[in-house]
Amino acid sequence: MSSPSLEQVQAALATVNDPEIKRPITDLGMVDTVEISDSGVVTLTVLLTVAGCPLKETITRDVTTAVGKVPGVTDVALTLGVMTDEQRSGLKEVLSGGKAQREIPFAQPGSLTKVFAIASGKGGVGKSSVTVNLALSMAKSGLKVGIVDADIYGHSVPAMLGVADARPTQVDDLIMPVPTSSGVSVISIGMLKPRRDQVVAWRGPMLDRALVQMLSDVYWGDLDVLLLDLPPGTGDVAISLGQHLPGAEVVVVTTPQEAAAEVAERAGTMASMMHQRVVGVVENMSFLPCPHCAEDGTEHRLEIFGSGGGARVAATLSGRFGYDVPVLGEIPLDTSLREGGDVGKPIVDADPTAPAAQVLASVAERLAGRGRGLAGMQLGLTPTSKF
Repeated sequence: MSSPSLEQVQAALATVNDPEIKRPITDLGMVDTVEISDSGVVTLTVLLTVAGCPLKETITRDVTTAVGKVPGVTDVALTLGVMTDEQRSGLKEVLSGGKAQREIPFAQPGSLTKVFAIASGKGGVGKSSVTVNLALSMAKSGLKVGIVDADIYGHSVPAMLGVADARPTQVDDLIMPVPTSSGVSVISIGMLKPRRDQVVAWRGPMLDRALVQMLSDVYWGDLDVLLLDLPPGTGDVAISLGQHLPGAEVVVVTTPQEAAAEVAERAGTMASMMHQRVVGVVENMSFLPCPHCAEDGTEHRLEIFGSGGGARVAATLSGRFGYDVPVLGEIPLDTSLREGGDVGKPIVDADPTAPAAQVLASVAERLAGRGRGLAGMQLGLTPTSKF
């Protein structure tokens, strides 16, 4: 058997994506040298972006597997090196498209990424669980999805995704979002702290700066959907989001009881005040399916937290805004939903046939398939004269 050609090996390397940047290592200048012996041994050097790259084992496995499949290759001798400062600067320029000044890509007129902000009026309604499971459902359908954990004080998304102790790779001042086994990329202020147990005690300007950093200093690549897990209420982060991402669409999460519904209406109203469209309401902890009735094949809902909260929020916001704000789904109480968040295995992956998982998947499908309407959105038009 003849030894492989350099073109064949390069073509194989072009199929290997950097696990953080999601682009071929050949396009990123990570392939340094390639030598092929007469006996079919391929000796090559791949450059890591930084010495402590957390996914170097993944790169080693993917490169060795891809090159090993080339006809005529008898062995792969891979050496991992590290980029020089000059090479990292070149990589940063490639990733930023040659733009010197950082900007929020999702706020640009040509952005095709759908941005959904998941909001709630109060804490404890399961907003982060909804965010994580919606993201995983969308990723399972083939979409490229990212999550910004914008709940600065209560950042719980990394733990729910099983990456609580992960730290992002930094190329100069450009940050790579942390990839997960589900394909969803995530960034959280919790990942940028020196220690996991460190408390964030920031006021308005710092909160705004943190949100902008997670949107502009992070290399997100070409996302189909970006989800933002907002802190509860109508505070600084909600205002900053409206200023920096006016085109974001808002999903309001509530529970059935009156107290939660009332404050959820305020969260929706806040979004409208920032000229963002509220696309729907999700009622979490809607009911508990009676386990005894289920054995008999009948359905009996135990409404532990009351009923009608989600419908009330949707009806109030629809009347207030002048366009339809639907109830996207009613998620039943399910111990698997809570357990999945605790152990970093969200229910849509761990138990996709569970009733809660099916409702979440349905909500994700509705959101991902939405067209982008103009109702409730700011058009950016300024009158120049009076008639």
